[in-house]
Amino acid sequence: MSIIVERSVAPVDDVNDLLTQFGDEIIGRLGLPHPARGVNVITVVVDTSVERVSALTGKLGKLPGVQVRSLMSRTAPGAPLATPPDD
Repeated sequence: MSIIVERSVAPVDDVNDLLTQFGDEIIGRLGLPHPARGVNVITVVVDTSVERVSALTGKLGKLPGVQVRSLMSRTAPGAPLATPPDD
């Protein structure tokens, strides 16, 4: 998921608290400040259910100054990842 946080508006502590609540499902997180635009851009990779992604994005999206979008893989839960073909 991608999260854009407007630093002057958004409750940054609330964003971090929500991400911490879902911490067991987060595989990786990358946050980059963009001072020229006054925002932080956060990319979060999760391994969880559609319902949990919806819960997290819904809670984040209700915060002022926070925009969030998600993209999900079609890989079945617990299924091994496909190996790339040999060249």
